[in-house]
Amino acid sequence: MSPDRDTRAMTQRGCRGQSLTEFALVVPLFFLLFFGIIDFARLFHTELTLQYALREAGRFAVTGNHLADPDNPSQTLSRVDSIIQRANQAAGKQLTGIVIRSAHGGNNNAGGPGDQVTISLTYELRLLTPVVGRFFPNGIYRFTVMTTFKNEPFPSSQTL
Repeated sequence: MSPDRDTRAMTQRGCRGQSLTEFALVVPLFFLLFFGIIDFARLFHTELTLQYALREAGRFAVTGNHLADPDNPSQTLSRVDSIIQRANQAAGKQLTGIVIRSAHGGNNNAGGPGDQVTISLTYELRLLTPVVGRFFPNGIYRFTVMTTFKNEPFPSSQTL
């Protein structure tokens, strides 16, 4: 082998080693950024979904209407259960921790005609990225969403 060939071969091996070292340094940062973006996208999506679900439940609540009972079609759900069912339908999943209260009726009461009804929800989302999750207790982000509407003038018989 000529000295030029030896030098060129060593340079190529050195470049490959340098590339591998740079790759090893950059890849963890890339994946941290990539999964961090996914976590924050999930957070924003969940927040918007919960807000939408409560808005839809609030719009239904002000009408004083009742939904049909899925277990017994000849019966209707209570007004509070109907509102919770509407929130679950809008969210596309089973939500727990929904609290419905009215100014005059208290907790678990959607109030009568002209009352203000407040619907609130607390929801927990576990983050995927451990590094991002460290900034939140137990890697869980807690959402609290609330909306308030004024009931329409519906017949008093629909209050329950």
